[in-house]
Amino acid sequence: MAQRNTWQRERVRDALADEPGFVSAQALYATLRAANTGIGLATVYRALAGLAASGEADSLQSPEGEALYRACSSGHHHHLICRNCGLAVEIAASEVEQWARKTAASHGFHEAEHVVDIFGLCENCAREKAQQSAQ
Repeated sequence: MAQRNTWQRERVRDALADEPGFVSAQALYATLRAANTGIGLATVYRALAGLAASGEADSLQSPEGEALYRACSSGHHHHLICRNCGLAVEIAASEVEQWARKTAASHGFHEAEHVVDIFGLCENCAREKAQQSAQ
């Protein structure tokens, strides 16, 4: 069942597009609340779930188990994600695809599907961490 395009869903979509990386529903709600939109937390969760279901947003689970969302391009791709600031970079899927097919085949799997997201520290966060360690 398709979700209605309401002004609230549009505001959530716009706020998500303004984020540089993956963001939790709670964090996006805080942004919308600070902008005095009047959009409730339950509406943010519903809108994000709808955007993810329609392919307008990517959804993944953080290493801590929290659902994170990001406005995304279409087509199959993967991400490098900063564990500290949430910055996300889309990466080409070609090498990952070859590895996934080869690994699945070597274990006798057919029609394998995969989700690959790589978590680490972006250049800025790694530099800040190194500076803090040096102090």
